Amino acid sequence: MNISTEDILRELGSIVRTDKDTLRAYSSDKWFASALPQAVALPSSAEEVCRVLRFASRFGVPVTPRGAGVGYVGGCVPVHGGIVLSTERMNRIIEISPEDGVAVVEPGVLTADLQSACSKLGWFYPPDPASRKESSIGGNIATNAGGPRCLKYGVTRSYVLGLQVALADGRLLTCGGRTHKNKQGFDLVGLFCGSEGLLGIITRATLRLIPAPQARGALRATFSCFSDSAGTVQQILQTGHLPCALEIADAFTLDAARRHLGTDALPPDARGHLIVEIDGHRDSVNHELNELRELISSHGGTQIVSATTEEEIESIWELRRGFSESLKATGLTKLNEDVVIPRSQLVEFVNFCTSLREESGIPIACFGHAGDGNIHTNIMIPRDDEGNERRAEAESLLHRLFAWVLSHSGSITGEHGIGLAKAPWFPSSIGSVAMDTHHAIKHALDPTGILNPGKLNL
Repeated sequence: MNISTEDILRELGSIVRTDKDTLRAYSSDKWFASALPQAVALPSSAEEVCRVLRFASRFGVPVTPRGAGVGYVGGCVPVHGGIVLSTERMNRIIEISPEDGVAVVEPGVLTADLQSACSKLGWFYPPDPASRKESSIGGNIATNAGGPRCLKYGVTRSYVLGLQVALADGRLLTCGGRTHKNKQGFDLVGLFCGSEGLLGIITRATLRLIPAPQARGALRATFSCFSDSAGTVQQILQTGHLPCALEIADAFTLDAARRHLGTDALPPDARGHLIVEIDGHRDSVNHELNELRELISSHGGTQIVSATTEEEIESIWELRRGFSESLKATGLTKLNEDVVIPRSQLVEFVNFCTSLREESGIPIACFGHAGDGNIHTNIMIPRDDEGNERRAEAESLLHRLFAWVLSHSGSITGEHGIGLAKAPWFPSSIGSVAMDTHHAIKHALDPTGILNPGKLNL
């Protein structure tokens, strides 16, 4: 049934906006695709979310859920028009309970704001996507977001105890709760974590907190080649260390950072980079930092810098957080992939990317979460002599990249999700039976297909 913009306004009133500036602002995320919706819904409560969904379900209006809009796969692009439903106004931290070790929040709460509020009470919410200052809890849950600390603390799913979810027909589902163990029926909480807005819209989350570690420490080091920094990751883990984070970066990334950030922290001969962060009791952190310094040095690490104060540690991470913007500043179009490979394949993967780059002449920048095998692999699209992007060649490299990753028991995404960007590869990446299962679950919870249509090939 065709519904006019006037019908939407008449039914939903002050919840929605239809002016051109608003429609444009909610037409895309950080990926290149965009599409204008008919209207943008800005609910302030779970009941208002349900009201929008009851209307949309009755008339078959597509609804594209949106968190903070900082995704990299077009997950909140309204390719079928209809209504974009943003949860940004639902941004209350309802409760932080150290006694129960939980926080109860609305989906629009920014991740960094929750972490700051918990820290003031001596508690810790570990998930830390690089976009935590601008990404929301609802979006983190919908994509099962990761981050550097995944190595020790796990992804967002590990911290979601309970959810309130608005279903496609406007009913409100409560699953899980505030207990740290709960085995009542199917794992419905897990079903919605990573569902990318295709099964329901999160309206409230109960999250697990842990006591804040007493101390943190970090090291950064440079290497004469990228594969040496990757190999050192395996050595750190094999010797019994379990850091919070192990991050590597290649020569192209480091060169871009030197130019864009103007930093003297990266000497010109650095072709590989490693960051290690640890936490725990103060004495053990200091002891482990010394052990790690010796180990890294023995495996070719130079320019090793230790950090123990909050300011020093943040300085190291500010450099790391600047890598993505530094690559953008090259002026090349960046295809930002977040593939995951088994850790044992890390050095082989690094060598494969080097061979792709040498064969094609197209730069490939690799950096990211080496501790859990999640490497941000950026195919940097150059232009030919006539000024045209070599996009077809870059897309061909992307096919080869994904094929290599899947043939080595990896995954085409570890954090960003599938959305639009990876939808063409999704069926082959999971297999026909798993795809059938996805279709069955989607049809059970959203029989008319109004939620986030066009994503994941569902």
